[in-house]
Amino acid sequence: MPRSTWLVEPLRGAHDREGFSCGDATLDRYLKEQASRDLRRGCATPFVLLPGANQNAILGYYTLSSYGIDAGELPPDVAGKLPRYPLIPATLLGRLAVDKRHQGEGIGEFLLMDALHRSLAQSFRIAAAAVVVEAIDDRAAQFYRHFGFTPFPSSGGRLFILTKTVNALFP
Repeated sequence: MPRSTWLVEPLRGAHDREGFSCGDATLDRYLKEQASRDLRRGCATPFVLLPGANQNAILGYYTLSSYGIDAGELPPDVAGKLPRYPLIPATLLGRLAVDKRHQGEGIGEFLLMDALHRSLAQSFRIAAAAVVVEAIDDRAAQFYRHFGFTPFPSSGGRLFILTKTVNALFP
């Protein structure tokens, strides 16, 4: 399937959520049962990757929302470079999943880069010093570390990347 036709857009009612399966029941259930509610309630914005325009099959998805990092949870060398606020504004990349029929095709990386690019663009409107992820397992944590995410000292499954670093990805 050519990347040139891939399209990322906010979740809509016409998208085929029932046909999606990433192999993780929690992530599948979220897309099928909770994602629309989170969107309506303003808790998270789910974005879906479609094979092309006017197609409704979901190849993968991710969610973005606002987040606050407790400054005391950051590594001291990072916290020392940020304002001394109790909460540091951030963007939460809450979930990211790829349909199991399309795993290994670069969709995870594509979705991550799209999420980081959207987060960066939004950070110019509403400040965010970092993007935070909650890796579902060690394999996911390794995926994020490969792209420059740093684990929080108190939790190896929760990682962050500074917006300054994201900015360097998109010259």
